[in-house]
Amino acid sequence: MKKTKKEKKRLFLISILLCAMLGILINSVARDWVEILDNNSQIKSLEDEYSNLLTEEEKLKSDVTKLQDSDYIARYAKEKFLYSQEGDLIIRMDEN
Repeated sequence: MKKTKKEKKRLFLISILLCAMLGILINSVARDWVEILDNNSQIKSLEDEYSNLLTEEEKLKSDVTKLQDSDYIARYAKEKFLYSQEGDLIIRMDEN
């Protein structure tokens, strides 16, 4: 069975149309795949940041608890700012 020119032309146009649609589909899937990979890497970095923030929050809560204790505040002021009360003996040691 021999195909006519009209049938060959129609078959050629259909094959070009199918190839174009396939190209568009592959392009769309590739863009979606890249976006998914980007989102996964962003999720990992945000989870790391969240973990760091939780650690920092625990440290700050600990500091708040310590700073509510007047004995800790007095000891901290003495050590950090060389604060002394009357009758305290201060011995200064140089690090040489």
